[in-house]
Amino acid sequence: MRRVVRQSKFRHVFGQAAKNDQCYDDIRVSRVTWDSAFCAVNPKYVAIIIEASGGGAFLVLPLHKTGRIDKSYPTVCGHTGPVLDIDWCPHNDQVIASGSEDCTVMVWQIPENGLVTSMSEPVVVLEGHSKRVGIITWHPTARNMLLSAGCDNQIIIWNVGTGEAIITMEDMHPDVIYNVSWNRDGSLICTACKDKSIRVIDPRKGEIIAEKEKAHEGARPMRAIFLANGNILTTGFSRMSERQLALWNVENMEEPMTVNEMDTSNGVLLPFYDPDTNVVYLCGKGDSSIRYFEITDEAPYVHFLNTFASKEPQRGMGYMPKRGLDVNKCEIARFYKLHERKCEPIVMTVPRKVGLCPEAKLEEILKEIKSLKDLVSSQEKRIIKLEEQMSKVAI
Repeated sequence: MRRVVRQSKFRHVFGQAAKNDQCYDDIRVSRVTWDSAFCAVNPKYVAIIIEASGGGAFLVLPLHKTGRIDKSYPTVCGHTGPVLDIDWCPHNDQVIASGSEDCTVMVWQIPENGLVTSMSEPVVVLEGHSKRVGIITWHPTARNMLLSAGCDNQIIIWNVGTGEAIITMEDMHPDVIYNVSWNRDGSLICTACKDKSIRVIDPRKGEIIAEKEKAHEGARPMRAIFLANGNILTTGFSRMSERQLALWNVENMEEPMTVNEMDTSNGVLLPFYDPDTNVVYLCGKGDSSIRYFEITDEAPYVHFLNTFASKEPQRGMGYMPKRGLDVNKCEIARFYKLHERKCEPIVMTVPRKVGLCPEAKLEEILKEIKSLKDLVSSQEKRIIKLEEQMSKVAI
């Protein structure tokens, strides 16, 4: 018998927005024209790039600090130009890096209980770019290694401990770099560039090991990320400005493994990937929805799961790492959606099977007890009636 529906644990994943009292209100989210997420999250803090006069700043809020955020709340404000990207260190929840239009990268140590006064002195300033720095990403496995990419088309890998540039990749990209992604163990990086090419680079050797020109025909920005199995997932635009999702094998990048056409819209699709569940979430800038897909090893490789839709368009999006999730509530992902004036958490959950859920099991038992009690009481009434009839017959 042929299966009509594909078997998957994540077919019924659903998203739920937090209640108003669980949101972060009255935040002036940055209006800078740059396609980064504007938000970074870890299990302790949420950091949001905000509008700031006379330079660039971002907020660092403890996760429990929900509700209205006072205008005088302390910020991290050491940059002299707008902040374009921020990223929390995966090895230390108190350390965050920021890249800015002032051509510098700064690394900050947040005090143990959060900010009490505004912070303008970074732990280290990394200077090496000649144009604005729009991409910041920490090495996934090596401590104190930070990658930055700027509009000067160069990528620099820094040792944050010493403040030195260890590797500089200058002549690999002829145009602006849209994004950079490490693979799972940090041995390779993949980049998406304005020349419509995807490149896979070995930073230690300083050479391009795979390249695909015109990965997406459209002129709008692309994104490329590594998956757990070493394949590359890209989002971009077709020649007709339709948004696309494509999957590539690094060994053979002549043709994509699959291409999914989605819709016609201007918003750049930001991909967020969960290597444990193999689910990728696509959040479009200016969209009001999050689409999510499951990636498998068999054709057609990419399976649409569902869409979380809301009313308000998103200005940016933060993605909580796995260790910050409440797994007891079957949470598999949590996003922090930036509106114009607030930040709203969105929780993605896998529904439990009824047999495994203690609350549902308890409810079932209580229902059974009630129905048995009802049955007993109706039988007792019947016995009383029969006894009355018997007494009448005896008389």
